[in-house]
Amino acid sequence: MTEYSVIDDFPAFEEACRTLAAGTGPVAVDVERASGFRYSQRAYLVQVFRRDAGVFLFDPPALGDFLPLQAAIGDVEWVFHAANQDLPSLRELGLEPATLFDTELAARLLGHERVGLAAVVEDTISVTLKKEHSAADWSTRPLPAAWLEYAALDVLHLVDVRDRIAAELEEQDKVDFAAQEFAATLAQPPRPPREDPWRRLSGLHQVKGARNLAVARSLWEAREEYAQQQDTSPGRLVPDRSLVAAVLANPQSKQALAGVQAFNGRASRTELDRWWAAIVRGRESQTLPRERVPSDALPPARAWSDRNPEADARLKLARPVVEEIAEGLNMPTENLLKPESLRRIAWTPPALTVDAVSEALSALGARPWQIEQTAQKILDAFVEAAQSPDPAITAES
Repeated sequence: MTEYSVIDDFPAFEEACRTLAAGTGPVAVDVERASGFRYSQRAYLVQVFRRDAGVFLFDPPALGDFLPLQAAIGDVEWVFHAANQDLPSLRELGLEPATLFDTELAARLLGHERVGLAAVVEDTISVTLKKEHSAADWSTRPLPAAWLEYAALDVLHLVDVRDRIAAELEEQDKVDFAAQEFAATLAQPPRPPREDPWRRLSGLHQVKGARNLAVARSLWEAREEYAQQQDTSPGRLVPDRSLVAAVLANPQSKQALAGVQAFNGRASRTELDRWWAAIVRGRESQTLPRERVPSDALPPARAWSDRNPEADARLKLARPVVEEIAEGLNMPTENLLKPESLRRIAWTPPALTVDAVSEALSALGARPWQIEQTAQKILDAFVEAAQSPDPAITAES
């Protein structure tokens, strides 16, 4: 077993960056976080491999400043597996690729049945990776040697995989498809903050009434504040189900809250004053949340025949057409066109011209290659639906 070490001092870091700058070809990059353990999604380990340079493991909390690494590799292609998972954490460190290659996304476009890293590595270059440390707490220090080997192997073979995947893209005439997808991944803006993030509490649907929702909101906010202070994942302090249980129990005193058996979690009793104060704040709040939140979500497809039969007819004619195109291209339908995009234009159709359909798909985020493959066929299906004298008949055909 190769022994790997973590670079956590700046002189060694700068030397590693010089070595990487002198390497050849693209660089493989990966990030390990502490999801489920820590509050943030920050990187706790950054792994980099480049041919003629080797594998380097960097400790972000110890190093802080990653400008030397950006200067060393920022102008070459970075190879990821599922880049959209790692880019936000890298950007927090000031690390940004000029171009990228995503082996996971490319494997989907190629129709690989298995697209996890271990599966893609095994299927392309016949190397077996062990994935037993994927859910580890990477904020642990020092990191065990077995974890470091696992982390190094995540990038050690990735450039070889990239080359094999690139050859497959050539063979299937999908190089341009992949290039557009990679560019879209790199250009994707950060998700905007949710308006009411507390509404994501699991089990919140059980809570009825604006006042009780205010209590749930207050408990969620108190947990967020404490989790951020402790740099701990909120659910590890008090699970969602426990916060909801406290609301449903409607305790009338701090002692009654302590007696709620379903209100558990490692901080449920040690921070009892905090939770009781949150309940009181929620009960006294002058700004009650809306019980129902307006949404632009479409109705479930099973309800379309009653609520919008014309849209139902369009969707039922267009969906199998898109699925057939995807099958012909040997890729999952969702990688050819997001199902939500098709539902959107079926529910509120553009003018029945290929330009209008193309513009509508583009506005929903479809890439040019996706539009080229699907717009005319979707238009044909919509025209057929419009020409039917009875949408219900078309929908059942």
